[in-house]
Amino acid sequence: MSQILITGASGMIGRALVANLAADGMHEVIATDLAPADDLPPGVAFHRLDVTGEDPARVLTEIRPEVVVHLASIVTPAPGMGRDLAYRVDVQGSRNILRAAQDSGVRRLVVTSSGAAYGYHADNPVPLRESDPLRGNPEFPYADHKRQVEEMLAEARLSHPALEQVILRVGTVLGRGTDNQITALFRKKRLLAVAGSDSPFVFIWTRDLARILIRAATDGPAGIYNVAGDGALSIPDLAARLGKPVLRLPAWLLQGALAVAHPLRLSRYGPEQVRFLQYRPVLDNNALKSDFGYTPEKTSAEVFEFWRDEALS
Repeated sequence: MSQILITGASGMIGRALVANLAADGMHEVIATDLAPADDLPPGVAFHRLDVTGEDPARVLTEIRPEVVVHLASIVTPAPGMGRDLAYRVDVQGSRNILRAAQDSGVRRLVVTSSGAAYGYHADNPVPLRESDPLRGNPEFPYADHKRQVEEMLAEARLSHPALEQVILRVGTVLGRGTDNQITALFRKKRLLAVAGSDSPFVFIWTRDLARILIRAATDGPAGIYNVAGDGALSIPDLAARLGKPVLRLPAWLLQGALAVAHPLRLSRYGPEQVRFLQYRPVLDNNALKSDFGYTPEKTSAEVFEFWRDEALS
């Protein structure tokens, strides 16, 4: 039995991955996080691991797992969370895990990156392929941090080629119970759109992502893969499926309103966030299907409809 250690195991994706790996009984699963999940399966060991400190070196040296799946990240910052903490978790934490994996003889490191690492730019190719440059915007902490982590991993592939890497650039994840700043947009009475932009979304089902992570941690090929269901949905597409109207505003008007509202704490978003709606990355998933060997069960449209039926029923 191979040992698979998972960071961020108490999060939504971590819990799904732990449950699926534990159910097949073919691997020794070690869950790590700041606290164990309430539904930790029997037989799964838990170790407290704060990625920002010395825990990665201590825990990985003690366990010496064959595979590490690194999920720990700040996807949706809590209200009032500063960028410094997000950086310590996303970038410094990933650096600590990478170093600990190298030092403890880990064979394979699986890292969940994001389509956000490509950045939100008007000249992004549609769709984006894995060979396209990473330009995560400095004004978006999550995108900027994911870009920095991938640059770090690229350097490690040259300096430590014995450590296999699987990097998954994941689209918007939706499943039963998903509730975050993106799904909050879908719960509004009207969907907000920037005039002149369709703001397309690509989605991946939580169960598909768990299966992809299992393959990445076991018998899948190393490499870098975009992770999304087939197709994309524009804001009008989403609105039609929700039975809601679309409010289209010029970019300059939205930027001006947020420039006033954000300093007054009337909005958690600043004027730079308009780019998030204008230039969302659309991910090409051909390499996932042809090279990695996994075709998502649900398309982007089916993922969204599944979430809609569960969340809004």
